[in-house]
Parts: sequence; structure tokens; C-alpha cells
Amino acid sequence: MKILSLDSATESATCAIITDDKLLGEITFNYKKQHSVILMPIIDNLLKNLNLDINEIDGFVVSKGPGSFTGLRIGISTIKGLSHGTGKPFISVSSLDALAYNMAYTDGIICPIMDALRGNVYTALFTFSNGNLEKISDYMIISVEKLMSLIKKYNSPVCFIGDATYKYKKIIIQEMEDVLFAPNNLNVVKASALGEIGLKLLKSGSSDDLYTFSPLYIRKSQAEREYEKKLESKVNE
Repeated sequence: MKILSLDSATESATCAIITDDKLLGEITFNYKKQHSVILMPIIDNLLKNLNLDINEIDGFVVSKGPGSFTGLRIGISTIKGLSHGTGKPFISVSSLDALAYNMAYTDGIICPIMDALRGNVYTALFTFSNGNLEKISDYMIISVEKLMSLIKKYNSPVCFIGDATYKYKKIIIQEMEDVLFAPNNLNVVKASALGEIGLKLLKSGSSDDLYTFSPLYIRKSQAEREYEKKLESKVNE
């Protein structure tokens, strides 16, 4: 089974093609570029270099978030279009799951953190056991301070991974013991990790619906928050 996976939820854009037993190819850009401009060329370049036609792909995997609202919509629209055009299924996987999967076989808690601005991070807590990634908390947006308090309750070693580690590493080291940090090359979502998780789901018969699927935003958009503030101010007038 050949799977094409794609993530554009953050500043990075990444695409991979994997099979049941190997990674055929992967392209990752971690630089400020317009995903709407580069995603299709990345996919086309990967297919051409692997001498593959899009119709040879058996299924698609895309990040469902959390992350940039615009980036998510671009990636999801791209995969929905490819799924619809080829008649092949697609499945969504959280970018947090993919980050945690980068640290497969790590002992203790795996804690992916993505910058959510204003001192907050997108996160969830994971463990890896018996060859499987297990989520032990809900997906959440939380302050770094509250996250550290939550992790301390587990009394377990923890490995942090993700783009927010650069921003909060000093604070984490000051406040916590028995902490590890992923190497730089793993702090971005890998389409290959996303694809491995999605491949298992597709092979089990799971898939998302083209018409009813929606991203995992966790928090409301800025436009929604501003609209609610306006409504509240009108009520209080």
C-alpha cells in the first residue's frame, strides 16, 4: 500500500510517500513560505523523482491540526482534492501525534509542544509502549506553567519536542527535573511519521469523509474571538 502524507499546520511544509515497509521519499521545508504556493510543486516533485503517478497512490494522510488555521485549510483542501480526484480514501492525524511519534520508543512521557502564542502551547501527553503510541491526555491549549504542573503529577521522566521547545526551554529546565529535549531535526512535524500513523488507520478500514471532516483547531479563530467580544460589549451596553 502506497500512502502520500502531507502536513502544513505550522511554518514547515512536509510531504512523504511511504509503503507498508519503507519510506520512499520525503521533502520538508521549515522556512517562512506560502504553503499555497509550494505544496503542489512539492507533491509533484516527489512523485516525479519516484517515477510514480498520483493514481498509483492508494490513500492519503493529512494533518488535522492543531496549528495555523490558514495552513491547515490549505493542506486539507489539497488532500481532499487529491482524494476526490483519484477516488482514494484519506485519513487525518493530529500534528501532535506525529510529533510524539518522532520520539517512538522513548521511556516516560512524550510531550509535544507547539507555540500557540501569549505564553500558551498546543499539547497532549503521550507514552510509547508495546510498539504503539498512546495518548494519555486530551488535546489542549494550556500555559507552559500549568502544563509543567500537570506533568509533575505523573512523577515520570518527560521528553519535550516541537517548535515551542526553543521558546520555553530555559523555563522548563529551571522548573523541572528529569527532562529531555528532542534533537533539532525532530522538532518539526515529519510527513513520514504522520504517514506511518495514518497508514495503520487506513489499513484498519478507517477514513475521513470528504464532506463532513473538519480540522482540530482546539481554540477559536481570532475572527471568532473578536466577534464574541463585540457581542459581549453590546450585551453589557
